[in-house]
Amino acid sequence: MTTPARSNGNDLHAIATRLYERAKELESLRFGDFTLSSGQKSTYYFDGRMLSTDPEGADLISQAFGIAMDEAGVDAFGGPTVAAVPIVGSLALRSRLDGKDRTGFFVRPEQKDHGAGKQIEGNLQAGMKVAAFDDTISTGGSLFPAIDAVEAAGCDVVLVMAILDRHQGGDAEIDRRRIPFFRLWESTPEGKITIAV
Repeated sequence: MTTPARSNGNDLHAIATRLYERAKELESLRFGDFTLSSGQKSTYYFDGRMLSTDPEGADLISQAFGIAMDEAGVDAFGGPTVAAVPIVGSLALRSRLDGKDRTGFFVRPEQKDHGAGKQIEGNLQAGMKVAAFDDTISTGGSLFPAIDAVEAAGCDVVLVMAILDRHQGGDAEIDRRRIPFFRLWESTPEGKITIAV
């Protein structure tokens, strides 16, 4: 599927470039030999939580994701714990400041066995158009169960977003599901990271 938000390409490119520079400044993007949560090996490691909890990083991510959501006509936004939680917070604040009528949520790996027994936390309502995201997409092992839970709640996932697409199978599954995919950076199999917008 085509990447949305191309009409704001200059702004998005500048945002994505500055975010990349900030990631290097924070050392949330490091190069070496790493094993990912998927078990795959990598020549770099990206700690998205370090970037999304940084004030400038949070501002840049929410700016870029906000542009993509504007073009997709999104009512709600969220993704899997833990990575999506700080991004949901910054997007909720940005939505309020920008006068957007959107709500945030996050999806637990499984339904709670206490309290209200919820798997989805937030104000998600059936019929909403949703943007689902993760900070990084490799195989999509945490993202796709979250998407499935959102769809089971009666919502329509109209956009997937990520800071980094590793091109390790998750992007192919997003395409198979026919969901537009917006990402700020992408990497080659050799570990070269480029700006994707």
